Amino acid sequence: MENDELEKETHSFIPEEEKADANYTEENIQVLEGLEAVRKRPGMYIGTTSEAGLHHCVWEIVDNAIDEALAGYCDTIHVTINEGNTVTVKDNGRGIPVGIHEKTGRSAVETVYTILHAGGKFGEGGGYKVSGGLHGVGASVVNALSEWLEVKVHKDGGIYFIRFENGGHTVEPLKRIGDCDDSGTIVTFKPDATIFKDTVVFNYQTIRDRIRQMAFLNKGVKIILCDDRGAEQVKEEFCYAGGVKEYVEYLNRNKIPMSEDVIYCEGKEEGITVEIAMQYNDSYVPSIYSFCNNINTHDGGMHEDGFKMALTRVINNYARNNKYLKDNEESVTSDDCREGLTAVISIKHPDPQYEGQTKGKLGNSEVRRITSSIFGAQLERFLAENPKIAKLIMDKVILAANARQAAKAARENTRRKSVLEITSLPGKLADCASKDASKCELFIVEGDSAGGSAKNGRDRETQAIMPLRGKILNVEKALPKRVFGNAEIGNMIIAIGGGFGSDFDISKIRYHKIVIMTDADVDGSHIRILLLTFFYRYMRPLIEQGYVYIAQPPLYKASRGNKDYYCYNDEQLEVLKQKLGPAAKTLKLQRYKGLGEMDAIQLWETTMDPEKRKMIRVSLSDAMEADQIFDELMGDRVEPRKDFIKNNAKFVKNLDI
Repeated sequence: MENDELEKETHSFIPEEEKADANYTEENIQVLEGLEAVRKRPGMYIGTTSEAGLHHCVWEIVDNAIDEALAGYCDTIHVTINEGNTVTVKDNGRGIPVGIHEKTGRSAVETVYTILHAGGKFGEGGGYKVSGGLHGVGASVVNALSEWLEVKVHKDGGIYFIRFENGGHTVEPLKRIGDCDDSGTIVTFKPDATIFKDTVVFNYQTIRDRIRQMAFLNKGVKIILCDDRGAEQVKEEFCYAGGVKEYVEYLNRNKIPMSEDVIYCEGKEEGITVEIAMQYNDSYVPSIYSFCNNINTHDGGMHEDGFKMALTRVINNYARNNKYLKDNEESVTSDDCREGLTAVISIKHPDPQYEGQTKGKLGNSEVRRITSSIFGAQLERFLAENPKIAKLIMDKVILAANARQAAKAARENTRRKSVLEITSLPGKLADCASKDASKCELFIVEGDSAGGSAKNGRDRETQAIMPLRGKILNVEKALPKRVFGNAEIGNMIIAIGGGFGSDFDISKIRYHKIVIMTDADVDGSHIRILLLTFFYRYMRPLIEQGYVYIAQPPLYKASRGNKDYYCYNDEQLEVLKQKLGPAAKTLKLQRYKGLGEMDAIQLWETTMDPEKRKMIRVSLSDAMEADQIFDELMGDRVEPRKDFIKNNAKFVKNLDI
C-alpha cells in the first residue's frame, strides 16, 4: 500500500450541521505547555513500557484519525504494520494545519508533535466538537517515545513532510514536497527499543481487536488493517453500518440470545449524543460495556448509572402494569434486571470529565439524567410495541428475582448456616502468621498431597496454603445460588476476606498475592481456568489490580552426580544440555507430572521461594476480550470450544491424558 495514495473524495456519515468548523487552520492549535520528561517517565503518559504501552502508541495515533471522523471529515482509515515493525496510520480527514503557529513560531504540525498539550481540542473555537484524545498529549508523546516519526499532510493542494528522530527532535522544518487534490494525514513511527525494552514487535491480533472495536463504535467508518511483515500480506477491513447494534450481536456470538432482536436506542440532548444497544441471553452473568468518545470507561460512571436507573425503572413499571408483579410484591432490583444482559453504552460528549488518570470513569453529572431520559423513553416504547420480546425479558427478570429471594430466605431460615455466613476461617486453610496483607500470600493448591508438601515447605510467616479437593464449580454455567452453596468456593471467599460479587471490597482482602498452583497437565489447566473464571466473574478487582498469580513449577529435574538442575520448559532443558556439552549424556532426567511428586524442600526451592520462583501475574488488559474467552471456553455452546481446540491443538506439547 503506498502511503501517498489517499482517497480523493472525503465522505462523511456525520450530518452537515454536526460537523466541526471546516476552516481548520493553525489558529485552532492552542499550546498549554512544552514537551518535557516524557522519555524519563513514559509510564506517566502511556501507563507502562511493556507490550501494552507499545500498543498504546498505536491507539494514540489511530484516535487522532477517529477524531477526524467524529468531526465529520473522515470516513476511511488505513492502519499498516510495516516490515521492521513500524506502523503507518493514514486518514482522509482535513489534514493537520501546516501554517506557522503564532505562539511557537513553528509550523502547526511541528507544534502538535513536539509540544505537550498542543492541539485543536481545547476550549472554545477548537478544531473538534468531540474528541477521544482530549488531553492532546498523544501525538507528542508517541513522537517522544519513537526512534523516528514521519508526518505527511495533504492539505490545501499541497503535500507537506516533516521527520523527527531520537525522541522527537526535528530533523528539519516542515516543507512542501508536492501537489495534491485531496486531504488527509499520514503518520509513520518506529518505537524506540531503548524505551520499550520488553518488545518492539507489534501483535497483529491485539491491534486487530482494537481496530474492530473502533469500527463498531463509529458506524460507517471504514478501517483497513494490513500486516506487511510476512511473506504474504494480511489484510482485514472493518466497517459496520449497524454500529453498536452489531457490536452487541458480536459480543453475544458465543451465547444463546433470548431473541434475535437487539434493542437499540439513540438520541441527543444538550449536545450529548447517546447510543445504547442491548440483548438478553441465556446466561446469568451481565456484560455491560460503556464508552465516552470511543474511550472504554471500564470503571463505569454517570452514563452507566443513568442506563441502570432507567432499565430498573422501566422494567418495574412494565412488570406492574402488565401483572408480572403483584401490588404486594417487592420490586425487582437492578441486579435482577441485568442478569444475562449484554449491553453497549456509547456517548459522545463535547467536554467529558473523567475520574482517574486512565479515564476509567465518567464523572459528568448531567450525563446520568440525559442517558436515563433518552434510554428510558425508548425502552418503554420498545416493550410496548414488542410484547413477545417483552414477555421473554420479564420472565427472565422475574426468575432472577425469585432465585435471589429464595436464596435469601434459605440463608435466613435454615438452621444450618451457609458456608458464606461462617465467620471463622476454613479448617483446611493453613494460614500465615502475619496480618499485613501486603506481605501475605495465599497459595491455592491442587490436591491434598501437594497441599501437604506446600504446608511443610512454606514460609509460615507470610505464606498461607489452601488445598483444593477436586475441581470447583464452573460458575459460567451455574446459577448464583449454586455458586455460593459450593463448599470450595465458600472456603475461598472466607479465606480471601473481601466478599464477592457487587459487594466485593478489595480493601478487606487478607492477601495481596493469590497464587494458583496446579499441575502441568490437562486437569491442572482445567482447574486453573475454573479458578480464573470465578475470580473474573465474582472478584474482578483482584485481577484488575494485579493480585492474582499463576505459579510456574518446573517441568523437569535433571540430575548429574550430586547436582540438580530444574528446567521450566523444553527450551531451558535444551539450553542446559548445550551448556553441559558431552556431559549431558549422563543426565538423569525426571519429568514432573504433578506437584505431588515434589517433596516440601523441592516445592519450596522451585515454586514458592520468593528469591528463586517464577510466577505469572494475571492481567486484565481488555475486559471484553477476557469476557469473550471465558464465554468461549466455559459457556454452554460447544461449537466455539471445538473451534478453539482445532485452532490451538498444534501448539500443545507434553499432553498428559
